[in-house]
Amino acid sequence: MEIREKCLLCCQRLAACFQKPRSETDGTAVPARPDIVVVIPGQTTSSPPPSAPIPAGNSVYLALYDYTARTKEDLSFMAGDKLEALDKSAGDWWHARALTGVSASKQGYIPANYVAPVESIDAELWYFADTKRLDAEKLLTAAGNRHGAFLIRNSESQSGELSLSVLDQGKVKHYKIRRLDNGHYYVSRNKTFETLKELVSHYSRYDDGLCARLQEPCKKMEAPQTNGLSYKDQWEIPRSSIRLLRRLGAGQFGEVYEGLWNNTTAVAVKTLKPGTMCQQDFLREAQIMKKIRHPKLIQLYAVCTVEEPIYIITELMHNGSLLEFLQKDKGSRLSLSHQIEMAAQVASGMAFLELQNYIHRDLAARNVLVGENNICKVADFGLARVFMVESENIYEAKEGTKFPVKWTAPEAINDNKFSIKSDVWSFGILLYEIITFGQMPYPAMTNYQVVQRIPMGYRMPAPPHCPKVMYDIMQDCWKENEQERPTFETLQWRLEGFFDMDVSSYDDASRY
Repeated sequence: MEIREKCLLCCQRLAACFQKPRSETDGTAVPARPDIVVVIPGQTTSSPPPSAPIPAGNSVYLALYDYTARTKEDLSFMAGDKLEALDKSAGDWWHARALTGVSASKQGYIPANYVAPVESIDAELWYFADTKRLDAEKLLTAAGNRHGAFLIRNSESQSGELSLSVLDQGKVKHYKIRRLDNGHYYVSRNKTFETLKELVSHYSRYDDGLCARLQEPCKKMEAPQTNGLSYKDQWEIPRSSIRLLRRLGAGQFGEVYEGLWNNTTAVAVKTLKPGTMCQQDFLREAQIMKKIRHPKLIQLYAVCTVEEPIYIITELMHNGSLLEFLQKDKGSRLSLSHQIEMAAQVASGMAFLELQNYIHRDLAARNVLVGENNICKVADFGLARVFMVESENIYEAKEGTKFPVKWTAPEAINDNKFSIKSDVWSFGILLYEIITFGQMPYPAMTNYQVVQRIPMGYRMPAPPHCPKVMYDIMQDCWKENEQERPTFETLQWRLEGFFDMDVSSYDDASRY
C-alpha cells in the first residue's frame, strides 16, 4: 500500500474515533467532541460561522422576524439574531453588521421595523405593543398556541397602561397590568414586581389567581411589510424586475396580478388600461401616496410608467377586495364582532388620512383589501381624481365629472365638493356593504333615483339583523350638513368601543 493511502486510512480511523467515541461502561455512542476537528487529506470541512464580538452600548439589536435579502446590498438574518446598527441615517433601512447567525460578521442593509434594541421590552417575544384586544384574541386562538399562551399589549382603554391576555382552554382572558408610584408592576396588589420580566417569570411558575399559568408566548404572525421594497426605495423601477404570476381580478381601470419583484418579494401589480388617466396627474398623486404610510393603508411601493400599460406596484393582500371577500364562503360566515372589527380597521386608516388632510374620494368595499386573519387596508386613496373612465356605477353630473353615485355624498355629486366629510358619507355606505355581506346599496333604486331622492331626505333603511347602534352610526355618516357628520377618529373609537372590556385586575374579576 502506498504511503499516501496509508496516511489517508489512518486519518479516517482517527476521525471515526473522535466522532463516535464509545462509553467506557456500556459501549454506547456518546456525543462527539465539539472542540476537535480532524481534517482528512483531500476533503473539506464546514463549521458554523463564527460570532462577531458583540459591542457594548445601545447599537445592538435583536431580530424579531426572519428576513431574506432582496438585493445583493441587503443582509439576510433570522429571528433571534443580533445585529449592530452602523448607520441609521437612511431612516427605514439601516446599514448593519450581523453579530450572530448565518450572516455573522457580514454587513448590509436591514429593514428597521424588523429589529428592536436588544435590552428593550420590544425585543421580548411576549410583547405585542399596539395589538388590539380583538386582534389579541385572534392571535392567541390561532393554530399553534396552547393553553397558557399569552401576550402583553398596550391597553386600548387607558393610554400608558398595559394588558395581559391569556389563552384559557380555547378562550382568552384579559387582565390589566398596573403600576405603583415607585414604578413597580402588578396584576394583583398583593404581588408587585420591579420589571415586566419579573412579572412574567413569576406567573410562568405560579398561576397565583390567573386563569392559567403563563406558558409559551403567543406565536408571532407573518412579518410586517418593509417600508419600501429595499433601502434604495426606487420610485420608477424597471419593468423587467416584475414578473406577473397570476391574475387576481379585474376592475374598471385595469387588471390586478400577483407578482414577484426581483425574484424575491411578493407584490400586487395593478395594470392600467391605456387612456384611463392623465399620466402627469397620476405621477403627481402617486408621489404623495407613496409617502403616506399606516398599518391600515395599502403601501405603494413603486411604478412602471415608461411604457403602457402603467404598472402600480403595491403590497400584496391575499384575500382580495373586501367586497369579494364578503360575498365568498369565508367572508359570508363572519360574525358580527368580526364585521365591526373590520369596519374599525377601515376607520383607523381613514382617520390617518384625515390627519394628513388627505381625501380618498372613492371609499367603498371594492377599494379595501383583505389579508390574512381578516386584516383590512384601504387602497387606491387619491386615485379617483386622476381616473377618466366610464362605468355602470358612475354618474356624470357635469361634463367631465363622474362619480360612483351610490357611494358619493350629495354635495360632491351636485357641487363637485369633495372633502373628508364626503368620505365619511361613503364610509356609511361601506358599513352597509359590510353588514349585508357585500350587497349593492340602494338595491331597488337606479342611480338617477338615488340622485333625485337623497336631497329630499331619503336614506336607506336599516338592513336586516343590523344592530341599532350600527345603524345609528350609518345615519350619522349620512347627515345632510356635512359639518354634522362625525370625524373618522370618532368613528374609529365608537367602533372599537364594542370591544373595550379589559379586566381591571383579577382582584375584582372573579367572573373571569
